[in-house]
Amino acid sequence: MFRTALRNVLAHKARLLMTVLAVMLGVAFVSGTLVFTNTISDAYQKSSAKGFDQVDVAVTPEYQESEGDRVGRTPELTQALLDRSAKVPGAASAIGVVTDFTAIADKNGKLVGGGFQSRGGNYWGDKDPRYPLKEGSAPHGAGQVVLDSETARRAGYQVGDTVRISVDGPVLTPKITGIFTTDDGNVAAGGSLALFDTATAQQLFGKAGTYDEIDVKAAAGTSQTALKTALDKALPKDLVETTTGEQLADDLAELIASQMSGLKQGLLVFAGIALFVGTFIIANTFTMLVAQRTKELALLRAVGASRRQVTRSVLIEAFVVGTVAGVAGLVAGVGIGAGLRSLMGTLDATVPDGPLVVSPGTVAAALVVGVVVTMVAAWLPGRRAAKIPPVAAMSSLHAKATTKSLVLRNTIGALFSAAGVAVVLAATTMSGSDGQAPMGIGAVLLIIGVFVLTPLLSRPLIAAASPVLRVFGVSGKLARQNSVRNPRRTAATASALMIGLTLITGMTVMAGSLQKSIDKMASAAVKADYVVSMANGNTLSPDVDRKLKATAGVSLTSPMRNAPARVDGDTEYLTGVTGSAIGELTDLKIDNGSFTVGGGRVVVDADTAKLHGWKAGSTFTAAFEDGKKEQLTVAGVYEGNDLIQGVLLDNGVLTPHMDDPSDMRVMVKTSGGSSDATKDKLEKALGSNPAIKVQSKKDLSNEIAQMFTLMLNMLYGLLAMAVIVAVLGVINTLAMSVFERSQEIGMLRAIGLDRKAVKRMVRLESLVISLFGGVLGIGLGVFFGWAAGELLGTKMATYELVLPWGRMAVFLALAGAVGVLAALWPARRAARLNMLAAIKSE
Repeated sequence: MFRTALRNVLAHKARLLMTVLAVMLGVAFVSGTLVFTNTISDAYQKSSAKGFDQVDVAVTPEYQESEGDRVGRTPELTQALLDRSAKVPGAASAIGVVTDFTAIADKNGKLVGGGFQSRGGNYWGDKDPRYPLKEGSAPHGAGQVVLDSETARRAGYQVGDTVRISVDGPVLTPKITGIFTTDDGNVAAGGSLALFDTATAQQLFGKAGTYDEIDVKAAAGTSQTALKTALDKALPKDLVETTTGEQLADDLAELIASQMSGLKQGLLVFAGIALFVGTFIIANTFTMLVAQRTKELALLRAVGASRRQVTRSVLIEAFVVGTVAGVAGLVAGVGIGAGLRSLMGTLDATVPDGPLVVSPGTVAAALVVGVVVTMVAAWLPGRRAAKIPPVAAMSSLHAKATTKSLVLRNTIGALFSAAGVAVVLAATTMSGSDGQAPMGIGAVLLIIGVFVLTPLLSRPLIAAASPVLRVFGVSGKLARQNSVRNPRRTAATASALMIGLTLITGMTVMAGSLQKSIDKMASAAVKADYVVSMANGNTLSPDVDRKLKATAGVSLTSPMRNAPARVDGDTEYLTGVTGSAIGELTDLKIDNGSFTVGGGRVVVDADTAKLHGWKAGSTFTAAFEDGKKEQLTVAGVYEGNDLIQGVLLDNGVLTPHMDDPSDMRVMVKTSGGSSDATKDKLEKALGSNPAIKVQSKKDLSNEIAQMFTLMLNMLYGLLAMAVIVAVLGVINTLAMSVFERSQEIGMLRAIGLDRKAVKRMVRLESLVISLFGGVLGIGLGVFFGWAAGELLGTKMATYELVLPWGRMAVFLALAGAVGVLAALWPARRAARLNMLAAIKSE
């Protein structure tokens, strides 16, 4: 039986090649994802670990939890703590570290690095062991800076050049005195690093006389653990915590791995979709191969082979095919992983250098996935073939599905579909994250139910295409009949397209609806012409608001600054605004009271008011971070949104309680309204700073839209693989259909149907099956998009369902194109059948 199975594998090379391709694509995606993420993760971990070579023990401040009216605070690492750390037994030296966001502009004024990766820090003394100077000298004073060599190379800077830098808004123009090398993983990943002398860094980052971290180097012969123990004894435990360099490297490696796991899981989902779709193709292929040699299997049964042996022979074929596909997919996956890494380089997403990582786990996963998926898909056709009685098989009588099995299938499908719809509808009534899990479970149940019901649905839906098919005469009529002749196989083929289009349609509906909702939110809640903020989301210096106020044409501004306070025993973040201007810069709906901000009067969003039981006229006491208290009165309750929410009070009340005032954003209204000229004027007033964004309401909306567009484009690209697999599935189904109807096609040719009509018949059949799958997929996608939107609507008051009719038409056209493309080879094969040979075939 083993030799027989191997001969059968080699006897049907063309069709088995399609099966190998279907499995190989899915395996390649799985192994490519694992190779890519493992390679990037390994490179980051090794690069980041080098950054701890100069750190044996790190001393960091211990956050003090909120208690009573006291707001939680982070203690300061003072010079005294640094000096004490340097003198503990076993310590060779101690370095005080100061770091924060620092934007560097290239010679064209564009931001170097990427937002959050743009960092600044302090250079310790004249020779910092962490950053060896490649050329030049250490920085001294506010007018000097040193840059990392990669940033200097990318931006074209040399020692002696003047560079434009921004820390919290205002532009600085220090001179570059040196260029250093570093193993910092952030720089290796494409970020930038600018270093000032310690005093300047402390002043720029608002940390005068204090440090973010103290890095202690162990003396020769002292272990990291021993040094940590000595530091724990010498330093106050309630103010600081100590961590060894080895532990820091391990923690960072774990963080990088967890960050990469999200990307890995997302990519593996699409690999799973491709494999799931490929399962239908494999099942169809083996059904076709078994049908072609029904007599052969019957003869084996007649000479003594048992049912189990027949099934086993089919599974042996599947094992061989799966092994070949797994090996080929692994090789292709290694190429995909290397290609994705190179692609990141072309997109300026620099990654650290490192070897391509092909782990034993990746090899095992590729082979297991290839073999298991193929054997599982081939098991049912093999079992079905073994159940055909030898006499019936030798007479070419194929066992058809019984009425009982069809009723059972339809009942199961209806139950799954009903349960799925019920769970999804129930999830839409829940709030936020509570409904996510039920929504996912309901979606899976509904997709399974529709898949099981697809043979039943195929007849009425394909019958609806009859009026159009009649235009094509006999070919159209035959195409319709052929497409419903074997509803199970038609359903399996259509389901491949259905799954892909369900996902893409659902995501497109959600993205379009969210974009519309965000547009409404921006236009409804904000009357300001511009919103000014930092490119990386950090806070702005108060100087930005002062410069904007002094700009010609600016009529109103309001900086928005956050500060924690203790209210009713809980920590509540208060937002300071310019009370006299905020009413003209926003358009928030008032549910209760009036929109009045000034003195001790505040306005509160509805959720916060409900949480504390406040209404217009309520009073409460806020304990600020400086330990002082203020009694505040609720003047009104407004409907908050993602842009503006919480307690709004006047900056005149809030700012005196803040140690280092800084703004999240500044809202600006101009006399001439928003225009390109006005935006350009504001940007120039801020020194054409690359770190600052000046955005109109349209810019805010477009920025969020870019995120959705990027996600959708990635989704389109990843699902292209599922579409390719679906094309192979349609080819397989049509080839099987042509094989089963060889005698019939020969008779049609004999009574006058020419080759063009035969080709047209096969193409129309393919088109109908593909459009059937497309209609199901788009319908399910719209339903899931609506349901997910209802769930989001509980958190976003402006959410509105938007159906992208144009894109849905494109998706349906894509489904049709898949059908036309897939029919090329089977149609040509059907038209070239020899009439007499086909008529004589059994």
